[in-house]
Amino acid sequence: MSENKKNKVAVFVCACGHNIGGVVDVPKVTEAMNDNEDVIVSKHHLHWCSAEGQLEIQKVIKETGAEAVVVAACSPRVHEKTFRATVKEAGLNPYMLEIANIREHASWVHRKNPEGATLKAHDLVNMSVAKAKYLEPLEERFVDVENRALVIGGGVAGIQSALDLADAGYPVTLVEKEPSIGGKMASFNKVFPTLDCSACILTPKMNDVGLHPNIELLHYSQVTNVEGSIGDFKVTIHKKATFIDETLCVACGDCVDVCPIKRVPNAFDNNMSNRRAVYKFFDSAVPNTYVIDAEKCTMIKRGKCGLCAEACEVDAIKFDMQDETIERKIGTIIVATGFDQYRPGKHVLPQYSHGKAPNIITGLDLERLLSANGPTLGKLERPSDGEKPKSIAFILCAGQRDESIGRGYCSRACCMYAIKNSLIIKQKHPEMDVKVFYMDIRAYGKGYDEMYERTREEGVVFIRGKPASIVPIPDYNDNLMIDYEDTLINSTFMEEFGMVVLNFGMTPTSDVNEISQLFGLSRDKYGFFNEAHPKLKPVDSAVDGVFLAGACQYPKDIADTVAQASSAAARAGIPLAQGRLTVNAQIAWIDTDNCSGCGTCVKVCPYGAITFITKEGINHPVAELNDIQCKGCGTCVSACPTGIITAKGFTDEQLYAQIEASFI
Repeated sequence: MSENKKNKVAVFVCACGHNIGGVVDVPKVTEAMNDNEDVIVSKHHLHWCSAEGQLEIQKVIKETGAEAVVVAACSPRVHEKTFRATVKEAGLNPYMLEIANIREHASWVHRKNPEGATLKAHDLVNMSVAKAKYLEPLEERFVDVENRALVIGGGVAGIQSALDLADAGYPVTLVEKEPSIGGKMASFNKVFPTLDCSACILTPKMNDVGLHPNIELLHYSQVTNVEGSIGDFKVTIHKKATFIDETLCVACGDCVDVCPIKRVPNAFDNNMSNRRAVYKFFDSAVPNTYVIDAEKCTMIKRGKCGLCAEACEVDAIKFDMQDETIERKIGTIIVATGFDQYRPGKHVLPQYSHGKAPNIITGLDLERLLSANGPTLGKLERPSDGEKPKSIAFILCAGQRDESIGRGYCSRACCMYAIKNSLIIKQKHPEMDVKVFYMDIRAYGKGYDEMYERTREEGVVFIRGKPASIVPIPDYNDNLMIDYEDTLINSTFMEEFGMVVLNFGMTPTSDVNEISQLFGLSRDKYGFFNEAHPKLKPVDSAVDGVFLAGACQYPKDIADTVAQASSAAARAGIPLAQGRLTVNAQIAWIDTDNCSGCGTCVKVCPYGAITFITKEGINHPVAELNDIQCKGCGTCVSACPTGIITAKGFTDEQLYAQIEASFI
């Protein structure tokens, strides 16, 4: 747009109830804008985002012939989409709109200085007007959406998301890195607050996944590469060889009976039991088939043994099976990679002696000990001698809410997790002394506080105080001495226990870095994936078309995980249902004819939206923008040494006008 052609601007200042109007003098700002020569009308309203307010904006635009609009209100993250639709309805290009954020940038941060907030609001609106007079119409385009969703992670979150999408009629590819879906929940004994059998709840859903005609289950697999953008992701998946033909295997177990390799640590039991080189991940695994561990099988490593193949009557064992590379075109993606249990290193939390005494175990270790399919078939036995302990202590917030070791967050479910297991033990062994050491009890869900009270009534003792140390007692039945303070009575004690359970919290999975890089997902300071907006987009990531479900986002219990998984499925299903998407027009533009091919923009783009291409008539590679992946952040614009990249909606002319207006 030339300097001679300037838009006629209409200004609409919002009081936002008391959010803005309680601090900023809205009528004064509105009147001041009427004195601006570029403004043809300036009006204020209690809520411009209301139906009445939007209709008034449309009316004013049509009556005055306004060519651009400034709405002075809250953050554009909240209502920019609303006001774009409003001005479009009035006949304007939706990008002929500028938002002046006078809530977050004026009233909220200067609540104790109304006069200063009003002056700042005036300047912000004035700057927006200066930019709006140089706005130009931008054209949106549409892209088709591939009719398939990808769910990464086969825990309860991934299972729920996959089933919801599949039940809605969309094809789903579910990728799980373990030999079976089920995740952490599959290893639990019971779930709170109802004490239902975990397997009784989960197994039917696992079977539904395995039998669903719309779900392609790729177990023992991992995503290795992701290209493209929402609607047109190209995903590469590496599927490890199981060396057993799933279509032939009848899960009889004859191969296991003859396998001579018997002492392989069983990861499903937290390495508290052993499995063989040929194994099923757990009893109710889906797919219901066996896997051969290539690292332990002597036939695969050295070509000697093969007893399992001889025992298999259906000829399902295939030692020549190879890993597969699978490619899929995907419309939307749900990341549901779950969590790991925190395990401190050798020099972290040394006062708790974890790893130094066999009878100091973790919450997940106890879960397997209490499970009917666990290493002790549900009997509570001490790892040191197989005897039932006479006393047991639970220590909450072990390694949690402690910024000194970089773990200042609460894992939310740990309190109820300990309450559940302490109640189960007390009901089964009423004579046992069961104590729970806590900082604060956080029983926040429906029925949770009632379960806490019930546990106390059953005789479990809760002591408010974090133990100072756990010391193994040498040559004395492998018992443990706990040094602690009961802060409610301000007294210190030393007490002997037969077993101690450290309730470590949740931590991001070990492959969180790889997942983050594959999808361009940002993470918080503790390593969990960030949502796009904590209130308005709690299951969206910052990458369009990629959604989050479960504890990969932050610690949560099963109920919240399932709720978020269904929410993520609903969000991921919207583009699939629409079939095509509108591409944001406020993106970068590269003048490829004058590109020097230095590659700076390619290196700095956080979304991988810029690549090199060969262009006819130019003897060196030049940069090309993928306008679907581009988010209009402007990083490439500021980095380009030749200045041939422009951010649409943020041109030099528009930004210089804003800067000059700020000095008025």
